[in-house]
Amino acid sequence: MGLPEDLERIAVAAAGHGDGSAVSAVLAAEPAVGFRVYVCVFESPAGDRTWLALDDDARPVAARRDVRDAVSIAALCEVAEEAAFPGDLDELRAQLVALRIAEAPEGIGEAENAARHLQHVVGAPPHVASPERLDAIGQAARRLELALDPAAPSPFAAAMRSAAAVADALWADVQAAYRGELV
Repeated sequence: MGLPEDLERIAVAAAGHGDGSAVSAVLAAEPAVGFRVYVCVFESPAGDRTWLALDDDARPVAARRDVRDAVSIAALCEVAEEAAFPGDLDELRAQLVALRIAEAPEGIGEAENAARHLQHVVGAPPHVASPERLDAIGQAARRLELALDPAAPSPFAAAMRSAAAVADALWADVQAAYRGELV
């Protein structure tokens, strides 16, 4: 079974834990190798948001640390995906090809390869958020940054420095509106 089918299976299971609120999102996270947690978001008709994490067997997760780890890696991966390149990678790749054809500057091939690699790493959703994915995005983003301008500071690193605050804020929201007791 692939990830889209897993997400659908978990969304159906999560709906059984609802109180009339609709499941509006399911985020897959693997905070540790082989340990998958699905963070489910519910929205009430009034727009209130609540949360529930389910394990791979669609059972609620009550361990505070497990839920926090899943929420944190999901938030960090989301920030990394958005910060990896602040524009359109297809457009950048087209501009690099045009530059190679028009001027053939030194290093253009590495820049094209780095852009293609980052686009492959980021890929199209859905994804499983994991420390390995976070590392892969960071490495690919840095490779592209160095290929484009080796002397420039890393915008990706700067964005990731603020990512912990994003993860903490999301955790606070989840903890405050969790559907169940966290132990």
